[in-house]
Amino acid sequence: MKRFHFAKSVAGKLPATAGWQPALPETTKREFEVRRSTLSVERWALNVCFMNFANKTPAELGFRMPAEWEPHAATWLSWPRREGISFPGSFDRILPALRALVGALIESERVCINVCNGAHEAEAREVLGGLSMERITFYRIPSNEPWCRDHGPIFLTRDNDPKLAIVDWDYNAWGNKYPPFDLDEVVPTRVAEILNLPVFYPRMVLEGGSIEVNGSGACLTTEGCLLNKNRNPHLSRREIERRLRDFLGVRDVLWLGRGTEGDDTDGHIDNLARFVSETKVLTVVEEDSSSVNYQPLQENLGRLREMKFDIVKLPTPRRMVREDLVLPASYANFYIANRVVLVPTYADKNDEITLSILRECFATRRVLGVDCHELIWGLGTLHCLTQQQPAVL
Repeated sequence: MKRFHFAKSVAGKLPATAGWQPALPETTKREFEVRRSTLSVERWALNVCFMNFANKTPAELGFRMPAEWEPHAATWLSWPRREGISFPGSFDRILPALRALVGALIESERVCINVCNGAHEAEAREVLGGLSMERITFYRIPSNEPWCRDHGPIFLTRDNDPKLAIVDWDYNAWGNKYPPFDLDEVVPTRVAEILNLPVFYPRMVLEGGSIEVNGSGACLTTEGCLLNKNRNPHLSRREIERRLRDFLGVRDVLWLGRGTEGDDTDGHIDNLARFVSETKVLTVVEEDSSSVNYQPLQENLGRLREMKFDIVKLPTPRRMVREDLVLPASYANFYIANRVVLVPTYADKNDEITLSILRECFATRRVLGVDCHELIWGLGTLHCLTQQQPAVL
């Protein structure tokens, strides 16, 4: 979702072993390294309060990742930086879509926005001027780029206290494509610190857009992304499946194949197929057999049929190309909030068809199209920008 390619390793996130650790105080990566030798005593003292968490996975402790349609406490965003690399030459043109996104969300739930500093917050407030600020909270959590779905916290819930926890997966900007990503990589732990939540560290690279759960034991993902050697070359398919089960609380890991043309994520599931209930999946299908996307999407459709889900087909928008770059526009990148479903539109003949399909799937929610024909220049849209925080009682 950014523009240039060269590799850069990411500094190791503390702690060094998989499992739960308390959220660490706000600090820099350099300070993390300085404190590494003294953290063991601090961890021991804090772990006394969470004795049952030691050396146990979230699944063993009864945690699970809820489905997106389950009640939210909030939606998290990371506000884009003008100096970032996501929207070259088009930063001002994507701001109306951000305003529309936030404006729709605050009618549904709280919106938590990560910003770098006071000046960054002021820029965001200017864009959001005229909207009610009662449900908007800004947090000083800097990020490199705005794609909170991928670098943000994955929240888990369970029935017993503590009822809410965070999984902080390792992050390498879609296979080391777009450094720097040092700020993005620590966002989940920074959120956990602010919310005073326990954190689990699976020690595996994973972006939130690469997984899709139904809240009842199933997780959809893709071979093109999670089995790509630019993510976890040291892990086998079986080992990856085990970590998904252990750290998402799922039972069945279900694999689709490849993504579509122009998708720099190597095939995120949230651009391909989405659960809309425990048993129903919406999946993107290309009807034009001459399209480069036709065969991979047909193969994905065939796999879903073998999984015995109820399947609803989503159309594709026209092929979008800008400055010789194919843009991965997809109607599957919608976001399900408490009262509204926000759907990317592209000034395309299939926009209304897609909205009608989603209205049938979400009869109790308002289904609203958000014009993303500029936003897609960043190679992502609404689901890529958002991360849900589930509500707990």
